[in-house]
Amino acid sequence: MAASFMPQIVLASTSPRRRELLAQLGVTFEVLAVAVDERPLPAEPAADHVCRLALAKARAGAAQVAAQACVLGADTVVVLDGEILGKPADRDDAAAMLRRLSGRTHVVLSAVARVQAGAHLVRLSESQVTFRTLSAAEIAAYCDTGEPLDKAGAYAIQGRAAAFIRHLEGSYSGVMGLPLFETAELLVHG
Repeated sequence: MAASFMPQIVLASTSPRRRELLAQLGVTFEVLAVAVDERPLPAEPAADHVCRLALAKARAGAAQVAAQACVLGADTVVVLDGEILGKPADRDDAAAMLRRLSGRTHVVLSAVARVQAGAHLVRLSESQVTFRTLSAAEIAAYCDTGEPLDKAGAYAIQGRAAAFIRHLEGSYSGVMGLPLFETAELLVHG
């Protein structure tokens, strides 16, 4: 197929991590900022929440581009004891989240959605992440870096928190913010 017939690919996210990950697939894409209310609905299961947000982001992006464009939206949440741990409000909130994650296994759900010509598809990645036990000094030092402040669950697997992770079962890229296996499926089989 000639390149001129390939659909435009748009990533409805300004996340540097998602841009890096999508680039790993070797596709050319544009980035579009979208605004979506990310608050969970009452009694909404975490998997439904993350899929809903990924689709909402893709739809918001699709509303701003040509109908034939392929728009990808993504969302990632950390879930511990059935509770979604979003981005921390501040340093103290980040430290509290890390204390809860310390020495425990949690779930990371990462959804990616594709919207094109009015049709949509959503894929979900689920990973289990186990933290080693963290000392108060380690948590404080990590919070001092500022890294946890804009990350779901207050940590970045691709950053300094990689040293906290004793075991990962699932998708590294999904924990990072864009599950590449599922994304590639949407692009190839969309």
